[in-house]
Amino acid sequence: MRICEVFYSLQGEGTEQGRPTAFVRLAGCNLACGWCDTPSARDAAGGRDVAVDVLLDHLWRKKCRTICFTGGEPLLQIDEVVEACRRLSGMGYAVDIETNGTVDFRPVQPFASVCMDVKCPSSGEKSDLSLLPYIREKDSVKFVVGTNEDLAYVEKVLKHCPIKGEVFVSPVYGSDEKGIARWVLESGFPVRFQIQLHKYLEMK
Repeated sequence: MRICEVFYSLQGEGTEQGRPTAFVRLAGCNLACGWCDTPSARDAAGGRDVAVDVLLDHLWRKKCRTICFTGGEPLLQIDEVVEACRRLSGMGYAVDIETNGTVDFRPVQPFASVCMDVKCPSSGEKSDLSLLPYIREKDSVKFVVGTNEDLAYVEKVLKHCPIKGEVFVSPVYGSDEKGIARWVLESGFPVRFQIQLHKYLEMK
C-alpha cells in the first residue's frame, strides 16, 4: 500500500465531522482538481510502501477507533484498501472512505461507509454519476462548490439522481459562504450546509 502519511486529527467534514479520527492518506490520484488542497498526494510514486499488517499495527497503537482512508484517490489501491477495511471492520473499527467518485466503491462497502465527493464544474473534473445509485443510507455525498455554476450543477444532479445517503454542500475555502448558505436555505433540497472545520481550526 502506497501511503503519503498517517495522522490523527478531527474529522473536518461529512457525517463524522468533529470526531477524533486516524487518517490514512494514500498516494496517487486520477484527477487534478483546480482547488485541490493536497497536491502532494497526487503522485502515485510519492509516499512510501507500507504493508497492510504494518499499517494495522500502527493504527492499533493510535488507540483511535475511527479510521478514514483518503487521498489522493484511495480506491486506486482497491485491493489493499478492501483488505485493510475488512480487517479493521472485523476488529470493531468504524471505517470511512473518501472518494472522488470515479472508481467503483462497491467492493469496500461491506466494511466501510463511503463519502463520494461529486466534482463540480469549478474543479475542472467530473465524477461518475452512475455510481450515485449505489450510495446507501449510511453513506454520504459531498458537493464542494465555489460558483453559481457549481450550484446550478448541484441542482441538476439532485433533480435527476435520487440519493439515499446524506448530502452535504460545502463551500470552497474562501468562496462566498454566506451566498452558498442562502442557496441551501432557499433551494428546498434535503441537503446540509457544511464548512470544512479543519480549515478554520488550521488543522490537517
